Amino acid sequence: MSGSAPRIVMKFGGTSVGDLDRIRAVAERVKKQKDAGCDVLVVVSAMAGETNRLVGFCQSLSPLYDAREYDAIVATGEQVTSGLLAIALQKLGVPSRSFAGWQVPILTDSLHGKASLDSIDGARLLGSMAEGMVPVVAGFQGVGPDGRVTTLGRGGSDTSAVALAAAIKADRCDIYTDVDGIYTTDPRIVPKARKLDKITYEEMLELASVGAKVLQTRSVGLAMRERVRVQVLSSFEDGPAVMEGHLPGSMVVDEDEIVEKKLVTGIAYSRDEAKLSVRRIPDRPGIAAAIFGPLSEANVNVDMIVQSTGADGTTNMTFTTSKTDLPRAISILESVRSAVQYEELQTDPDIVKVSVVGSGMRSHAGVASTMFRTLSERSINIQAISTSEIKVSVLVAAEYAELAVRALHTAYGLDDV
Repeated sequence: MSGSAPRIVMKFGGTSVGDLDRIRAVAERVKKQKDAGCDVLVVVSAMAGETNRLVGFCQSLSPLYDAREYDAIVATGEQVTSGLLAIALQKLGVPSRSFAGWQVPILTDSLHGKASLDSIDGARLLGSMAEGMVPVVAGFQGVGPDGRVTTLGRGGSDTSAVALAAAIKADRCDIYTDVDGIYTTDPRIVPKARKLDKITYEEMLELASVGAKVLQTRSVGLAMRERVRVQVLSSFEDGPAVMEGHLPGSMVVDEDEIVEKKLVTGIAYSRDEAKLSVRRIPDRPGIAAAIFGPLSEANVNVDMIVQSTGADGTTNMTFTTSKTDLPRAISILESVRSAVQYEELQTDPDIVKVSVVGSGMRSHAGVASTMFRTLSERSINIQAISTSEIKVSVLVAAEYAELAVRALHTAYGLDDV
C-alpha cells in the first residue's frame, strides 16, 4: 500500500442499512473514519428483508425460475442500498459514488445463484480513492463470463468485502453487524459468554462451518487464504478508534498474532441438520460410492458419516445433511434403493450439531473426553461424532441443544465470571 493513510474496507449488513435513518447513521460513521484520515471503501448488503422480498417474487412467478434472471432481480437490492448510501455521503460533504459488481469489475464463474469469485480488478476503486472519494460497492454480486449479473449466495456480501479488501490491499476489513463481536458462544443461550478480542482464521472457519452465524464461511476461508485481517463489530455502538490496538470489535487474524492459545475458543451449534440412516445394506465394496455418488451429483452436502457393520453381513450408513436438502436426499436414496439393496431408510430432522473448537486442541489431550463426560452427566445421548484437528462435533436430540451448549461452555471454563 502506498502512502501512510490506513486503507479500510467497511462492510454493512442488511440490519445496518435497514431504513433511511440507519443509512444516514452509516454515512456518519463512514465520514468519521474518512475525517480521521483513512482511505475508505464501503461494501453494502440489501436493506433488511429486501432480498427475501425479491426471491419471493421469483418463486411466485415460477418455482423453476431461470437462475440468470433470478440473479438479475435479487442483485438490485444491493444496488439500491449502494446508491442511497452514496447520496447520504454526498449530503454530508463526502465525495462518493456507487459501483455495481460489473462496474468494478468483480469477475465470477457462471454458476448463477451461488457463483464463485474468479478475480477483482481494483484499479477503478483505487483511482476513486486517490481522488478523495468513498466508493460504495454493491456486495453479493459480480459478472459472469457471458457478461450477465451473478450473485454469490446468501451471506455473499461478506465474501465481496473480504475479496475487495484483498484486491486493494487494505489494512483491514471491518464487518459491521448487529452484534459487537465474536463470542465464545451464542450469548442469547449463555448470558456468561465472553467476547473474544482475537480469534484465528482457522478457529473462525471451523466455528462458521458448524453453525456460528457471525461470518459467512466462504468469507473466512478467503480471508485466511489472502491474509486479510477482519474485524467484526456493531453498527449500533460508538464508532471505532482508528489507531490499531484500540479496536472495539473482535479481530480474525493469523495464529502467530495470538500469544496464548486457549484449549477451547468457542462452542457452536447448528439446528439446520437432519439425520438419515440407510439400514441393512449388503456389506460389499463400492456401497458407499453407490450411496454418496448420486447425492454429490445432486449437490446434496453430506456431513458426519458413521458406518456400522452388523453380524449378519449387512452394514448401516448414517449421515447428516441440511434440513433444506432432506427432501431431495430422500428422493435420491429412494431412487437408488434397488441398486443399493438397502432394507430401510430412517430420517430424523429433530437433531442439532454441537461443536467445540480451539487451536489449543493440537497440543492438549482430553478435549473429547471432557465433552463426552459432560453430556453423559446430563443424560444427553450422543448419536454421532466427527472430529478435525481443532474441532469435535456431536449430534444430539434437538431438545437438548441449549442444555448441551450451556454445560459445555461451563465445562471448558469459558463462562465470564
